[in-house]
Amino acid sequence: MSRTAVYQALVLRNRASGESNSEITMLTSEEGIIRATVFGGAKSKLRAHSAPYNSGQVWIYRDPAKDYAKISDFDVQSWRPGLRELYERSMTAGAVAETILSSHGGGGEWAQAQKLALETLDTLESANEELCQKLLIHFLWRWSGFLGIQPRLENCAACDRDASAEPLWFSVREGAAFCGDCAHEQQGLLRLDSGCRRWLALSGQLEPSALHRYSMDNKSFAEAKSLVTSVVTGALGKRLAVWDW
Repeated sequence: MSRTAVYQALVLRNRASGESNSEITMLTSEEGIIRATVFGGAKSKLRAHSAPYNSGQVWIYRDPAKDYAKISDFDVQSWRPGLRELYERSMTAGAVAETILSSHGGGGEWAQAQKLALETLDTLESANEELCQKLLIHFLWRWSGFLGIQPRLENCAACDRDASAEPLWFSVREGAAFCGDCAHEQQGLLRLDSGCRRWLALSGQLEPSALHRYSMDNKSFAEAKSLVTSVVTGALGKRLAVWDW
């Protein structure tokens, strides 16, 4: 049996390992999260190829006797240098990567998880500061749908009343939204006005590349960010500091 396997991979993290090596963490469409070592110093071609957010075909050699995996080749198909040219792009890309890692790659539908990440990173590469923040909210909202934890925002979760024209109140504990009459029984509530909910409903149907066409006021933005980070926090069991740059 061959010890080398080929994957379609997105690099999520690159960390120093020892004096001259790097440990690479990738999301692959075939096996989810994979970690492998790149051997060699700063001048190594593979070290440059395995920079965070690069994607393409990677060859990984495994030695079961020594219990290690190493990258033997990497055909980079997208380098995304623009992610390193603006602070907001870099921070948003890091938030996307850490969300995926904390979710263990999404739990099985790895090709779809990778598609969601690549679409966001490709749009992010030329995004301005305002769009970067919207892209993070958009990714977290789509990611919550991918994980199966996205709450319904059209009706009250308790009485099923249509609340399209009135505020809903999201319960962090229950992971659901309630109308004003039912919300008094809940604790830890986030107010969600119709503007925030309309933007989330619309953006959830859009590719990231179309997001720049739709504006969102500051109040709706704050509500949307509070909601999506709370929803994903509930799934992960912790809040990621990288969401709050």
